[in-house]
Amino acid sequence: MAIYKAKDKTKDGKQWFFRVSYIDLYGNRKLFKSKKFLNKKEAQDAEVKYLFNQSQRSNEVQSDITFEELISLFIDYKKDKVRITTMKGYLNNNRYLESFYKVKLKDFTIQQFEAWKKDLNLKNMSTIYKNDIYKYLKQLLNYASKWYDFNFKNVYEKMTNFTNPNERKKEMLFFTYEEFQRFIAVEDDIRFKCLFETLYYCGLRRGEARGLTWADIDFSKKTLSVNKQICSLYSGTHFQFTDPKTKSSIRTIPLPKVLCDDLILLKEQAKKVYGFTDKYFIFGDAFPVGNNTMMDHKNMNCLKAGLHQIRLHDFRHSCASLLINNGANITIVARYLGHTKIDETLNTYSHLFVNAMDDVINVIDNL
Repeated sequence: MAIYKAKDKTKDGKQWFFRVSYIDLYGNRKLFKSKKFLNKKEAQDAEVKYLFNQSQRSNEVQSDITFEELISLFIDYKKDKVRITTMKGYLNNNRYLESFYKVKLKDFTIQQFEAWKKDLNLKNMSTIYKNDIYKYLKQLLNYASKWYDFNFKNVYEKMTNFTNPNERKKEMLFFTYEEFQRFIAVEDDIRFKCLFETLYYCGLRRGEARGLTWADIDFSKKTLSVNKQICSLYSGTHFQFTDPKTKSSIRTIPLPKVLCDDLILLKEQAKKVYGFTDKYFIFGDAFPVGNNTMMDHKNMNCLKAGLHQIRLHDFRHSCASLLINNGANITIVARYLGHTKIDETLNTYSHLFVNAMDDVINVIDNL
């Protein structure tokens, strides 16, 4: 019993009070201090009554929580605990759970889950993406179980992943070296010429390229340092730096001569801008280049050069293809791209190692 005796009495002689902590509906620990009572027994009785009422109120509220309310609680809980990109994923996935919004957690059934899976299977999206949404749903259920003592055992044990044995894996798109030369030949703006060369030759992710400042280039050593990125959630004058995707993504890589020479020209041009410092963005000025601007230039260049359209991220795949098909060591490729493990590189680009396998056999046959 947390019963205390105050130093000062009220005018009518009350001096005893209780103080308790509790967890509110949002998972926050709160402290409650009572009014004063005439004696210790009164304070104890009042504390017992308060705790009982608090428990009853909490149970009543929790029993009526809907999925829509749970999502709100979950987002509020996670907003200062996950990366911006992760939060963006949560918010995007919410639209696919709208059929659950009015369902109370206590009424959630496996039949509702199976009906939801059937509806989602009608949408034109990959199995991988559908399983990402399913994973998010499980996160919500786990959160409800941990913080609000809901028991989903009867449903949870019957829930299964999305599968599609007939689904064909999408072909990875990329530019060959010759195709990239055609692409870059139609770009007459040195800023975007350097941007696309950086994506293609260095294999940077879009956010990593947008986050580059002139302080990240060492022209004496001819290196480029990746130590931050800009989340794709922001563009234009609204942007925020975040750490790269993984620790391995923080890397320093050598600059190809053609890119280094073009960056020197670009910096000479950038210095003419009023207020220029090394904190200025390489692809931008005081603000980074916008996502839409990058995509518009890419799309226009593909049309001008008569090339198939690829995504900005496919320039990274193009870099991997360029390195692997020209005999680069897989360990070096992994480090160059900022992959955490070599397995990630092998699993992503296994189809590119066919020629390398033939070379292994040739070595043995030549013996």
